[in-house]
Amino acid sequence: MNAQPPAEDIRIPRAQAGSSPQHLLTTLLGEYLDSSDADLPSMAVIAMLGEFGVSESSARAALSRLVKRGLIATRGNGRPPVYHLTSQAIAKHRSRMQHFLNFGARPPQWTGAWVMVSFSIPSSGQASRHAVRKSLSALRFVGLYDSVWIRPGSDAAPAREMLGELLGRVEGARWSVMHVRFDEESGPHGPASAYDLTALASAYSAFIERYAELRVAARNGEVDAARALVARTSAMDSWRRFPDIDPDLPHHLLPGNWPRQRARETFLDIHSALGALAQTRLVQVATPYWPGAASWITHFQASNDPARPEPTGGIAATTPGSADRGRGPSGPAPH
Repeated sequence: MNAQPPAEDIRIPRAQAGSSPQHLLTTLLGEYLDSSDADLPSMAVIAMLGEFGVSESSARAALSRLVKRGLIATRGNGRPPVYHLTSQAIAKHRSRMQHFLNFGARPPQWTGAWVMVSFSIPSSGQASRHAVRKSLSALRFVGLYDSVWIRPGSDAAPAREMLGELLGRVEGARWSVMHVRFDEESGPHGPASAYDLTALASAYSAFIERYAELRVAARNGEVDAARALVARTSAMDSWRRFPDIDPDLPHHLLPGNWPRQRARETFLDIHSALGALAQTRLVQVATPYWPGAASWITHFQASNDPARPEPTGGIAATTPGSADRGRGPSGPAPH
């Protein structure tokens, strides 16, 4: 049996402009598989990615990269290889799906609290400075000034731990992590000015425009299974970047007519309407290489309970006693 890395070592490929085969495969596995017991033949994966115009060589390279990242592992030593999702990856996928499907469902519970990080690094520590900025961005901090970074909320522990790891041995480096409140949150010198909300609004508006026709077609039942798989996966691939780039600021810090809710409704309409069709198409494509595909392939739906999106259909969604798995159809989260 292949050793599996601990859950915290499971590395999900970062969202990016366009879809690399690796990123696309991560989306497919996260959306349509929910069991580490399923044997996944390599040829089935190649056929799945072929629906998106990915070549066999690129599909095999994507599989290899996801093995290295700990998302999937090989089962046995047969040829051609058979893969399976690791149990740690399943947990990560469920958490990420909850994050993606529920983002924007409710306004943030705003207390006015911010975490502020300030640091000073000697001029010789350019590499350390770059590493700190990169890590702060990953923690969803934004630069208010050159060496002063902020993020909404009160959880300072991740930043404190990161700074200790990166700067603890850098001679002359100093840093502080503080809980702060701003007298003028929305003013030109307040925290809202640190965010490029204009670019974010444009990205939401572009998403709405890009998927407007598909949304209407999905509502009217005009999308067949082959188109549904590619279109639904594309919509998720596009939407999943927003929870990572949107700071989820309270309403009073946002410009008027903020388009996130309309974008979310567009996404959920497509995602909910095309789920069963996309699942059907994936089963059709995979079954010639994976006879048991229909028993394992499922699809996530936004749940009636926004805190718990669930897989629908397939063994993974119906096995008695399976925690956090669907028990039947589930409707979209409240808008």
